[in-house]
Amino acid sequence: MTPEAEAIIAALGLTPLPVEGGLFRQTWRSDQSPTPAGTATYGALTAEPDSFSALHRLSVDEVWHFYLGDPIDLLLLHPGGGHSTVRLGPDVLGGQHPQFVVPAGHWMGAALAPGGSFALFGNTMAPGFHSGLFEGGQRDALIAGWPQAADRITALTRPDADTTMPPGL
Repeated sequence: MTPEAEAIIAALGLTPLPVEGGLFRQTWRSDQSPTPAGTATYGALTAEPDSFSALHRLSVDEVWHFYLGDPIDLLLLHPGGGHSTVRLGPDVLGGQHPQFVVPAGHWMGAALAPGGSFALFGNTMAPGFHSGLFEGGQRDALIAGWPQAADRITALTRPDADTTMPPGL
């Protein structure tokens, strides 16, 4: 990781995100209730082998915001069996997205695009994130439902990993 990436991670106070992966910090929570009206987070991915957002789905929409660094490939597994990849990044004219909404009920997972070393992004949700909205993906079940995306699913899941988000996040 570059010294600049390390400095950004430290300056923003990013720490490992349980279950999903990558680094994060919640920057806004509308209130301290168990089910807040809205939340916002910073996230970062690095070139470390285990630095990816593991496949998961939420029961509400999630907005992804690209801030800086290298592009991110966001895999979406659509209800009904289709899949697509959205590239988040700064090259809007080249087809990259600085912002993208993942609809509720879609499986999603993300990693740096090939050759990348660091990316800073954010997520916004309304209603806000709480562990009851999160469902972690099981590799074998996802491959059974989306066999044409088996390689990407394998890359964005951790074998035998806990897929339950701890309460309080």
